[in-house]
Amino acid sequence: FIAASDKLWFMLELYSFVDYFTIPPSFVSIYLDRTWIGLRFLRALRLMSVPDILQYLNVLKTSSSIRLAQLVSIVISVWLTAAGIIHLLENSGDPLDFKNPNKLTYWECVYFLIVTMSTVGYGDLYCQTTLGRAFIVLFILVGLAVFAGCIPEIIDLIGSRPKYGGTFKSERGRRHIVVCGHITYESVSHFLKDFLHEDREDVDVEVVFLHRKPPDLELEGLIKRHFTTVEFFQGSVMNPIDLQRVKVHEADACLVLANKYCQDPDAEDAANIMRVISIKNYSDDIRVIIQLMQYHNKAYLLNIPSWNWKRGDDVICVSELKLGFIAQSCLAPGFSTMMANLFAMRSYKTSPDMPAWQNDYLCGTGMEMYTESLAASFTGMTFPQAAELCFVKLKLLLLAIEVHSDDSSESKIAINPKKKVKITMNTQGFFIAQSADEVKRAWFYCKHCHEDIKDEKLIKKCKCKNRKFKHAYDWL
Repeated sequence: FIAASDKLWFMLELYSFVDYFTIPPSFVSIYLDRTWIGLRFLRALRLMSVPDILQYLNVLKTSSSIRLAQLVSIVISVWLTAAGIIHLLENSGDPLDFKNPNKLTYWECVYFLIVTMSTVGYGDLYCQTTLGRAFIVLFILVGLAVFAGCIPEIIDLIGSRPKYGGTFKSERGRRHIVVCGHITYESVSHFLKDFLHEDREDVDVEVVFLHRKPPDLELEGLIKRHFTTVEFFQGSVMNPIDLQRVKVHEADACLVLANKYCQDPDAEDAANIMRVISIKNYSDDIRVIIQLMQYHNKAYLLNIPSWNWKRGDDVICVSELKLGFIAQSCLAPGFSTMMANLFAMRSYKTSPDMPAWQNDYLCGTGMEMYTESLAASFTGMTFPQAAELCFVKLKLLLLAIEVHSDDSSESKIAINPKKKVKITMNTQGFFIAQSADEVKRAWFYCKHCHEDIKDEKLIKKCKCKNRKFKHAYDWL
């Protein structure tokens, strides 16, 4: 009251009358050491202020959610207050003699009003007092108008909520990536076929797709088939609220897909660059990988202040890859085919009915590029020694290793380095293999335990591995 700007209007507010009829009786009951029903049920009208409180707490943000909360609070508060009036009138009896009380509990009155307003009227509970019956007649006339206006609007608000308009709930310990841009059945199926391929290491990463249009039937069916690892949300990356819904700030990376069959490549690149700007403005430390159609549009990304190549931001230029493959094929025939087979995730099955050369070719198409840390047993070896050991013993093809500078501040990939380069602890190796499980042999290999093993499939993590690694880390 003291802080109110208009004190007279504050005294005549609905909530002020609620306080008039509920607060003083509480002190009187303490003083007289007596309790009665009274008008305590009027406190239910306070429920109509719940939407305002939720807005102050930043729980309700959209107009539809605010309106829905207001309508629900009005319906519930009116129901509970009317039930309190019936409870008071029936338990008190008619005035003057008060000889005909009807002993009903409060929740029986709530049930009676719900049944009455639903026009069912079972008759198991009814009003016996004259005042109670008069109030029910009045409540049906007034309450029916209130509920007739609120209930249809509530149904419309609930029904108008988009099917894919929820919020991504990230599970603890599980990572996720966000994919946006050109989202169609073809692009999503190709992406998932490669990203979720069985040859990849079993990484618990969830894929979240964000697109402004709902998925068609084909795409919806594809999402349902991968419901454990894929979620779809309707929205735009240009809207910070939608970026908040898919938890972009918590994602490992954000991928922007391009339409490879677009009529205007420059317009497609401009739209994707704008998506990157919106994502970086929302979360400047998120890693972004974008597909561009034209090489010259890569320069525009350098104008984004938070774009950082060292932090993992990268560009995949479709035309640059195509022209680069064509140029290299002129110098080395078959280069483009070999690189395409290495970059694409494929599985092969040999057949005795096919010629030997065809089985060998299919085996080659099933190879991919993988990275893995070399075991402690490789420490001190030169690259030729490590490559020979990997090929003969582990049946792996070691192509390159990661070489650090003298101060360990920078690193580079060295393909077939000279003999003076020695392999150090935890050196990353680049392999060609059938699957990530095969590459794990380079990490599990122990000279003491696996030197006599002839079958490379039996090379697993040995018992002395932990002690050996612990000694190596302590030495470092």
